[in-house]
This record gives sequence, structure tokens and C-alpha cells, in this order.
Amino acid sequence: MAQTQAFDIDCTACPRLASFLRETRALYPAYYARPVPAFGPLDARLLVVGLAPGKHGANATGRPFTGDYAGILLYQTLFDTGFSNQARADRPDDGLELYDCRVTNAVRCLPPANKPSASEVNNCSRFLGYDLAATPSGGIVLALGRIAHEAVVRCEGYRLRDYPFAHGARHRLSRRRTLLDSYHCSRYNTQTRRLTAAMFYDVLCDARALLSAAKA
Repeated sequence: MAQTQAFDIDCTACPRLASFLRETRALYPAYYARPVPAFGPLDARLLVVGLAPGKHGANATGRPFTGDYAGILLYQTLFDTGFSNQARADRPDDGLELYDCRVTNAVRCLPPANKPSASEVNNCSRFLGYDLAATPSGGIVLALGRIAHEAVVRCEGYRLRDYPFAHGARHRLSRRRTLLDSYHCSRYNTQTRRLTAAMFYDVLCDARALLSAAKA
């Protein structure tokens, strides 16, 4: 397991990202435009890991996958599989609650063009590692996309070649936990049908079934 650290809302470890956030705050004064904390209980048995805050989504609202297109499918499916109390995530005060689920990103700051560098992913790994360490034995880590998948694998101290990314794949992690893979629920993936609502629902149903079996 990599070095871990509780989330730091004032983190400026990545100069390029810190500079981009300053520029974004100047252009959009009402936006949150800071490192985005995870959402949901720290001891949740399902940890969903995305890529990074969206410019007009989490970067604007301060909550992962809230107010952007990717959040539409994510939160609808979490609701459909019993991990939340409602299907929409529009703003931080919308009443959304997660049940036994926590949502975060591999990179906590908005990256230019939605493309963090390898060093920026690595710098943020201590925050991801903290959430991973808090995920209970028998829990599930759901990686949305290859970058999130590789960030999790590296945090766990494994070799990427032993944990290939593939939609719907399962991998064993430490402490009897399971890593599930899904294509990211981005606008591009859903509009091109690379990821359909049914495909994503199946992955969350798999997570729910594994958690139920672990609890039995």
C-alpha cells in the first residue's frame, strides 16, 4: 500500500493544477474550484473511483460527479442498485445520501483538458490510498476507466501487467477486497455506446451481489 494521507482541501502539490484552478476561479468566481473531497461515508464497503473533477461539474459544485453529464448515469445507477436515496445529483444541498458507498476521484483537482499527467496522478495517490485503506475487508472498489484502475492498482502495490483493465473485469485486492472495472460513464462513452446504461447497471449489480455474499 502506498503512503496515505487524509484529504487536504488546501493541497497545491501539483503546480500546473494549482495554477489552472486559480485561472478557473478568476473566470468562474462562483465555482468551487478547489481540490474536491470524496463524498459518502469513509467506512463504506463500496468505493467508486473516477478520473478527476469535471470543469462544470464537481469543480463547480465541490462534490464528485455532481452537476455534470457523467453524474447522470452514475447516480441513477447507484440509486437503482440501492446505494443512494435518490437518482439525481445537481448540487451539494440537494439531499442526496449514499448508503454504504463512497465516491471519489484518482485526481482531486480539475486538470486542463481533463487529462492529468502521470506525476499528478501519483501526487494524489496518497489521498486515494487513504480511502482505499478505509474500505473494509470484503469491500468493493469500482474503478471508472483505465486511469482510475491503474491508480488503484499502484496504490495497492501491485504490478499493472498482473491487473489488466477490462470492462466488467474482477481483480482480487488485499484484505479480501475486489476491484471491479467499468468504462467511465463519460458523455463520450455513453453517446458512442461504448458504455450503455445496461452495461453499467450490470457492473453495479455485480458489486451488490459480491457485497451481499461477503455479508452472508
